[in-house]
Amino acid sequence: MAKARKSESRSLTPGTKRSPEPTGAGRLLDDVRRLIDEARRQVAQAVNAGLVVLYWRIGQRIRKDILHEKRGEYGEQIVPTLSAQLTAEYGRGFDRTNLSRMVKLAEHFPDGAIVATLSQQLGWSHFRELLPLDDPLKRDFYAEMCRLERWSVRTLRRKIDYLLYERTAVSKKPERLIAQDLAALRDEDRLTPDLVFRDPYFLDFLGLRGSYAEKDVEQAILRELEAFLLELGTDFAFVARQKRITVDDEDFYLDLLFYHRRLRRLVAIDLKIGRFQAADKGQMELYLRWLEKHETHPHEEPPLGLILCAGKSEERVELLQLEAAGIRVAEYLTELPPREVLERKLHDAIRLAREQLARRPEAEERGARLRPKKAAKKKAAKKTAKKKKNSSTKRTSRKRR
Repeated sequence: MAKARKSESRSLTPGTKRSPEPTGAGRLLDDVRRLIDEARRQVAQAVNAGLVVLYWRIGQRIRKDILHEKRGEYGEQIVPTLSAQLTAEYGRGFDRTNLSRMVKLAEHFPDGAIVATLSQQLGWSHFRELLPLDDPLKRDFYAEMCRLERWSVRTLRRKIDYLLYERTAVSKKPERLIAQDLAALRDEDRLTPDLVFRDPYFLDFLGLRGSYAEKDVEQAILRELEAFLLELGTDFAFVARQKRITVDDEDFYLDLLFYHRRLRRLVAIDLKIGRFQAADKGQMELYLRWLEKHETHPHEEPPLGLILCAGKSEERVELLQLEAAGIRVAEYLTELPPREVLERKLHDAIRLAREQLARRPEAEERGARLRPKKAAKKKAAKKTAKKKKNSSTKRTSRKRR
């Protein structure tokens, strides 16, 4: 015991004092503080949720009244009148602008049960950021991701400003499939890779300018790991850098390895300072199959790969069918272009991706029509070859006789 105390005292830095253990009264004070803080949080959350539901009900009631009258000018008259009366009795929270937002809330979110669920995590300030979004799928995406990942109002505003929805893979799918992914997210909290991965990634926080090597990018990411994780999205956990992978006594090194908790998958990231090349697919497939064999636990899904590159050809990516192999390719930007330029580029990419997806069923249908014909031809050719073989055998046996 004496030795243990002596070695413990040596481990303390000279001149430092050990913080005293809290006494019984100190522990009591800490416990009561925690109880008060927790109660305040619960009360604030309950008030917030109640306020959102109240605003939705008011908006729904005003909207029904306006729709019942079937006159747009009636709405323009009733809202200011109602606002003046309510403001006089209840204060500024019911001014004309706020009442208009309540009507819009009921219009954009007609299902009261969904609003009640969202209000457990989203306050009125969150909804004020969502209401100006005209695209219902985009609005639902931000609402559900905000609920799931518990974004602050500031974070939500930043995600919208930085065009997160347009950068996710899900935005490039047909609207029917987007709605399915969002329904799974809303009803089951189930994330799909299309909701997680994005293109491009904004790495302007790395401070890279001019020419740089892949090692510079990797070191900058590790230096700014927190910002990089925020750009990747929540639920990513850093696992390793330069992960050694040995195949046939030859060593390969994976740049970065992460784990996504909700997807329950390892995510391998390979950094490229140049444009994406077809050979990059084979290299990533090698990494993924090795990780699946040696690093994946029984309860986990197969690993995914993300190739981050300075540029890519959409046609090359499509022809290589990377998603079938669990591989995503995305560009990264170390300097952000003007918003208008970026927005135009993303909308063009979304349009092209949807056109490509629309062509796939036609090609599959055409292939399905051709397959029976090919099979019939193949069967007929086999039958003809068999007949020829039988007749040849018969002629040979006759000659022998």
